[in-house]
Order: sequence, then C-alpha cells, then structure tokens
Amino acid sequence: MARLPRLFMESTPAHVIVRGNNRQAIFMSEGDRVYFHKCLTTLAAQHDVAVHAYVLMTNHVHLLATPRRPTSLPATMQALGRRYVAYFNKLHERTGTLWEGRYKATLVETERYLLTCQRYIELNPVRAGMAGHPDEFIWSSYRHYAWQRPDDLLTPHFLHADLGKDEEARRINYIGLFEEDIDTETLERIRSSVQNGWALGSKRFCAELEARGSRRPAPVTSGRKRTSPPNDLGSDSHSEMGV
Repeated sequence: MARLPRLFMESTPAHVIVRGNNRQAIFMSEGDRVYFHKCLTTLAAQHDVAVHAYVLMTNHVHLLATPRRPTSLPATMQALGRRYVAYFNKLHERTGTLWEGRYKATLVETERYLLTCQRYIELNPVRAGMAGHPDEFIWSSYRHYAWQRPDDLLTPHFLHADLGKDEEARRINYIGLFEEDIDTETLERIRSSVQNGWALGSKRFCAELEARGSRRPAPVTSGRKRTSPPNDLGSDSHSEMGV
C-alpha cells in the first residue's frame, strides 16, 4: 500500500515523532541530547517553526510544533536529520541510517486537543517507567511551563495564555493539568492519529482540512466497530524497551 503524503498546514499545530531504527538509541549520552536540542532550536527558528512542547526519550522524540509556512516543518526535519545523523555517526563511529523510516506527523485541532497532546508528550517518560512524574525527566518541555525553566527552543502556543491571567497563575494551572491521567480512549486516538497520519480533531476540523488540503485527513468509516486498538498502538513503555 502506498504511503500517505504527510499533512502540513501553516499555522496549524502538528504532533511529530522521530524513532530510532529498530528501536535503537538515538541518544547515547547527555551530550547527544544537548546537540540535538541545539540543532533543533537553530533550525526551527531558521525555518519559521514554533516548537511548543517536546520530549527527548532514549530512542525516539516527540514534538508539538506549529509551522508558519507549509514547507517549514519538512524543511526543519530534513535539515535536522542530516545534521544530527552526521554528528551521531561520526562521534559514535557508526555508519548508515539512524531513523526508523520517515518521521511521523499529524495535524492537531487546537481548541480540542492541543493541551492534551502536550500533556501526552510530557507524560511519555512516566508511561515508559523512566520517571514517576514529568518534572523528574529533564529532557522535556514540562519544566519550562511548570517551573519557568528557561528553554530557547520553546515558543508557548497562544492557547497557553488562557490558563491564567499572569505567569504565576498559568504555571500553577499548568501543573494542575497533570493531576489527572489522560483517559484510555484519548490516548489511543492520539497514538492512532500520529501512527497513521490522520488528523487529530473533530469531524468539522477534518472537513476544514480536507477543503484546504490535498488528501483526506481522516479514514473512511466502514460502519464496522473496532473491538480492540491496532497492534501499532502499543504502550509507550514498549518503545523504550531495553532502556
């Protein structure tokens, strides 16, 4: 089956995942993460991409970002791949591909799913058993929003301002978002959307994207109800197997 072209739309947030080939580690040291973060900060600014949230796991990366042009995100990811893989291969004396095929990406409906998707990303280390709380994992955007830790990579989405009238109120309310788990149905929808390249949003959102875009943003419903999630929606702990 031919792979669907990715959906990109200026000013529409996207959830992006990059995985290591065969689930291998893409970060072997803290220095690797520092270099990746630095490259992404530079390239996102260069190509007009606002990164709202991220997590740098051992063998994969999640991003939540808004491109300001349709080509902004593809240009950023392509340049990031070239620069980081060249660095990684030289430093660790290896050759060949580092990534597991193409990076995955899906558009995210702002009002309904943006903050939920951001929580999903920052909770990744908790679901993988690498931390008991997101503030225990330093390589994510959580500490920037919860503890005002400076992070040059990040540009808060305008929706973040709705969390409170001032910075302290927004900080406290942001922490409060993590007091409840994301329900199973929403978790599965986030995973399914990014794995399969379908938009994460309402029927109205998908209809608007289809009217503006070049392909269907959602699968055609067959009328048959799925009784269990697809195999590729495994828990995030599986993605960190061996870490």
